Amino acid sequence: MNPSTAIAAILAALLVGAMSPGPSFVIVARNSIGLSRRDGLATALGMGFGGVFFSGIALAGLYTLLAAVEWLYVGLKVAGGLYLVYIASKIWRGAKTSLTVDAASSGPGRNPRKSFWIGLSTQLSNPKTAIYYGSIFAALLPQHPPTWCYFLLPPMVFAIEAGWYTVVAVGFSSRRPRELYLRAKVWVDRIAAGAVGALGLRLVFTAHKVGI
Repeated sequence: MNPSTAIAAILAALLVGAMSPGPSFVIVARNSIGLSRRDGLATALGMGFGGVFFSGIALAGLYTLLAAVEWLYVGLKVAGGLYLVYIASKIWRGAKTSLTVDAASSGPGRNPRKSFWIGLSTQLSNPKTAIYYGSIFAALLPQHPPTWCYFLLPPMVFAIEAGWYTVVAVGFSSRRPRELYLRAKVWVDRIAAGAVGALGLRLVFTAHKVGI
């Protein structure tokens, strides 16, 4: 497989992975509906930079360290899982906090900078994402790729991750989804918290399974 074809295949695989439901999707959707479009876009930006980080360590071959050093991989899974549980608990505790349309758009909860860091930390908290990136790169990228691949792949990965979650943010921050959310905020937040928390607990309780 020539480098250009390999890069196209890698980007297609990463797009499919990004579109798969997971904690990143839940967080972007929840911030877009519950806070503001700007918060959703900031969260999407954080996801994009998280993707750049994972592509960088995959290009450097560092994912093999996670695959080879069992205790490090287990530790990262536990830490990532506990972080997701923490995020879930915050969403659950805030479920009963009432919002109006104006408050959702400009209230005290609106903080794009904070939303960016939540997006970035959520993306980085899942070591399985690092393994997914590493596996895709190892399977599809030539053993000795040309130098231009190292400069082209990170921005393309950013475009894939941030682009997809921007679509999610814009879609979920539109008026109709926001109105539906405000009517059922308690249950929507609790379902989102349950989904994120379940993913976090799954990481913790399967940490001993180190097979890639």
